Amino acid sequence: MEMLVETAVESVTRVILVGRLDIPGAQEIDLKFNAIVGSQRKIIVDLEQVPFMASMGIRTLIVGAKALKSKGGRMVLLNPPPDVEKVLLTFGTDTIIPILHNLEAAILAVSS
Repeated sequence: MEMLVETAVESVTRVILVGRLDIPGAQEIDLKFNAIVGSQRKIIVDLEQVPFMASMGIRTLIVGAKALKSKGGRMVLLNPPPDVEKVLLTFGTDTIIPILHNLEAAILAVSS
């Protein structure tokens, strides 16, 4: 699992995940992801290059989103592939973290 971090626009951080977000993948990014959640308030998690997601990956995302929310921040998920989106919807992840398919809409969602 690879994790790239960039600034989408001023004060909005885009975290791009690449690879399988399974148990080893989640373990690989957990510390770095938690550090970003701890230091930022507006985060877009780009899932376009994540072909597989397990419950441990969902846990990583939900823990991060709840931590952000507790300090007044926001997180959204961007462009999950159909199979990954189906898993996210099945687990009800979208009730905690919005799932969007447009970068501009994602920027607006974390900025409002």
